[in-house]
Amino acid sequence: MNTAHYFTLLRILISPLFPVLYLGYEWLGIPLVWIPPIMLLLLLVSEFSDIIDGFLARRSNQVTDLGKVLDPMADSITHISLFFTFTQGAVQLPMLVVLVFLYRDFFISTLRTLCALRGFALAARVSGKLKAVMQAVVAVLIVVLMIPYTLGYLSLELFQKISLYAALVAAIYTAASAVDYFYANRFFIKKALDNH
Repeated sequence: MNTAHYFTLLRILISPLFPVLYLGYEWLGIPLVWIPPIMLLLLLVSEFSDIIDGFLARRSNQVTDLGKVLDPMADSITHISLFFTFTQGAVQLPMLVVLVFLYRDFFISTLRTLCALRGFALAARVSGKLKAVMQAVVAVLIVVLMIPYTLGYLSLELFQKISLYAALVAAIYTAASAVDYFYANRFFIKKALDNH
């Protein structure tokens, strides 16, 4: 464990707070208008900790195998937790859109694990990093839009429409990044699958 790892673990620990706050605010006795600012603060802390852990790992020459596993895992847990949360309540994202995020990360994680067991690592792709950035931007956008919605300045219909279109764009790019990943690593994947 090093300093960068602790920032990564912070992101993982923050993730369950999103559904708890969004779905359980009444039970917690928190006014609805407080929920978007609290969620936005937590999301920004999570995303900035992602930037910080990468910076610390490179600056201190502490890029480790554990970090290479934890970092994308923390991205997946954070974003998928948030988007699954948004299938409920006011946002009402379609489950099929969110499943694109889940299946993409599930299949690629499985391939990485399989290849690692065969003795070679699959390199990360720029498209994968951009996918994480795009998902983060869409998540922040939805939470930001919740502020005028809860204050009565944005209609539910418009709020849901913008959220859906933004999530659709992220889902399409997420699917494209999976295709890019499979194609770029096709020889390694074939080697791993053929090596019985």
